[in-house]
Amino acid sequence: MTELKESKRFEIRFSEVDSMNIVWHGSYPLYFEDAREAFGKKYGLEYMNFFDEGYFAPLVELSIHYKNPIKYGLTPRIDIIYRPTESAKIVFDYEIHDAVDNTLIATGHSVQVFVDMNYQLIWDNPPFYKAWKEKYFGKK
Repeated sequence: MTELKESKRFEIRFSEVDSMNIVWHGSYPLYFEDAREAFGKKYGLEYMNFFDEGYFAPLVELSIHYKNPIKYGLTPRIDIIYRPTESAKIVFDYEIHDAVDNTLIATGHSVQVFVDMNYQLIWDNPPFYKAWKEKYFGKK
């Protein structure tokens, strides 16, 4: 099966670290968001595409597992992996690694669903998303 993946290096800003020189836990969702945007740009699944088609894709699930701290001065790499599902949702797994020695820093998982412009949950794959899935994974 095709695996859709994107990687992105990022810099740690001084404003993201605490008094111990370690990245504050609340910064990780922002790193995941940056990865989703990089993935969307690479594979044509950008948020503005959703909006232009009449949908939003809010997060309904987000988990983070911290393995090692990120310290100021590191330039980590985040990998985002799309997990196919037949459901009308977007599922990603994440890994953050030290770009120098590849030490695993954190893992994560997110789920997004589709809602229309009236914020009503969409149970079936929107036509544009169904076409996107068929492009990368074929018809099911």
